[in-house]
Amino acid sequence: MTRTTDGLPGPESATGPSAVAAVAGAPAPAPQADPGAAAVPQTPGPDAGAGPSAVAAAPPAPGALLGHEGRPSESPAPTSRLLARAALLTAGLSVAAALLGLVRDQSLARLFGAGRDTDAFLVAWTVPEFAATLLIEDGLAFALIPAFSAALARRARGAAGDPVRSLVAGTLPRLASAFAAAGVLLALAAPWFVAVLAPGLPDPDLAVDCTRLTASCVLSFGLAGYCSAALRAHRRFLAPAAIYIVHNVAIITAMYACGGRWGVRSAAFGVAAGGCLMVAAQLPSVVGELRRGRSGRTDLRPAAPAPPLDIPLLAAVLLFALCRQSQVLIERFLASGLPAGAISHLNYAQKVAQIPMTLSMMLSTVTFPVVARALADGDTERARGRVEGDVAVAARLVLLGTAAVVALAPQLIGLLFQRGAFTAQDTAATAGVMRVYALGLLAQTLTGVLVRSYFSAGRATWYPVAAMAAGIAATWGIGACTAGSRGAVGIAAANAAGITLTAALLLAGTGRRGVPLRAGAVLRGLGRPLAAAGGATVAGGLVAAVPSAAPAGLAAGAATVAAVFLLLGGAPGVRALAPALRPVRSLPQRLAHALTTR
Repeated sequence: MTRTTDGLPGPESATGPSAVAAVAGAPAPAPQADPGAAAVPQTPGPDAGAGPSAVAAAPPAPGALLGHEGRPSESPAPTSRLLARAALLTAGLSVAAALLGLVRDQSLARLFGAGRDTDAFLVAWTVPEFAATLLIEDGLAFALIPAFSAALARRARGAAGDPVRSLVAGTLPRLASAFAAAGVLLALAAPWFVAVLAPGLPDPDLAVDCTRLTASCVLSFGLAGYCSAALRAHRRFLAPAAIYIVHNVAIITAMYACGGRWGVRSAAFGVAAGGCLMVAAQLPSVVGELRRGRSGRTDLRPAAPAPPLDIPLLAAVLLFALCRQSQVLIERFLASGLPAGAISHLNYAQKVAQIPMTLSMMLSTVTFPVVARALADGDTERARGRVEGDVAVAARLVLLGTAAVVALAPQLIGLLFQRGAFTAQDTAATAGVMRVYALGLLAQTLTGVLVRSYFSAGRATWYPVAAMAAGIAATWGIGACTAGSRGAVGIAAANAAGITLTAALLLAGTGRRGVPLRAGAVLRGLGRPLAAAGGATVAGGLVAAVPSAAPAGLAAGAATVAAVFLLLGGAPGVRALAPALRPVRSLPQRLAHALTTR
């Protein structure tokens, strides 16, 4: 999503195959005639040199970003409007997946409560959590999307054979074998995995059974991540954004269909089945793209071997993602020695609190290739403006969500989970944990945005790993000191402190190792929204406590939080949101055009 804010570049910011060709070791294609044509990783067509006017005169069909099967595989570089549409599509499907995730957690709480059975499942849930981060989100994607984009660029330049198919043939069998071997090894080592991760668990045998079921996610999530990277490089966003929807549907269905006979093992079975559905949901689109790239090609000479994946870069991003996700390991290790239900309270609190962070991160997900192109062109000023713009808007969005989470924690948890086996005591404990955990949401968002600026240059850098390791060390040290006296609240405080240290280190180190951000200006820009979030939190909490009914208090408190945050100047300005709102403003005209052309 492109934005225009004070002092930042407008919708002409660019990206393209040259940015990612360098990552995979391929020579970059010649710059387009209009270097300002913004794009996500793409396949340049015969009109790759067309500027924005050409794109405006003949815009691609909506399926170019919505994953329509009839879209030509070679299409013009998308403009900022198409980037905004891609971000809106991704955000919309992410909201749907997050809502289904809440339904999943509500079902888990209603059927199995917040006791020893749920704790055992959540230890096994660590496997899909790690697999999603390493193989679908931050890890594998940083290496595969550049590699696929470089292959698409070589195909557009008339390389022999089909470089994309050559890349698939050279990487997919090896990666799939590695994923399968790791999954089998984890299933065999499940007793040791549970003993190390949660030594104080009351029912380790149940956790072992669930872990052996979820171990299949190493293979299914790896294949799903591979398909997602290939489709995003082809500018196909619908199927990759929908995979968590089908995954959550599978888990919910399995719990209600088999929970009576299998207990919480039914949730683990749903995790395994959902992983297979994530691959099945994307496979037809991937096969279709490979066939379309093959059709119509007259040069059938064997393609040159695909450049190997950048192993140091892949190792750096995977290690960073592993370090970041290890916060969950620390929390569950420390909470396993607390009374039954502590792991569950931490899990439910995190799931609700992380929704604002997830939505705010959609911005940097779409603009990641924009920053990469600017750095490839040597335009560090444009890259800096883009990253600083991402930080400004994402921080304001997550601060608004943080204010709502802290102010309305009891009402949110009570309305979402308090039914069935989930008691009022569970609501109070989870709400207390969530309020403390939410104090680290701003740092979580800043970490996610800033780390992309380090890896967008397409070369390995180990500073983010060191920064994350320092944060993990702080989380472990503080959590070990506070878990005994403060319980799950102390563990949540350690999480917030550790990630805040990581975000501070990442911001301080961008000058020499990543995009050269102006750290002082970034921090000064956060002052007003932080103050607005503080005022909104206090006002929203006071108002929410007045009505006796939770729904009424939640509605009144949410309205108060939003109003106070806006009045105190915490929200992004109209100029910052203008590019994202253009598709919404033009919706009536597009609908009218569609109706008149039927």
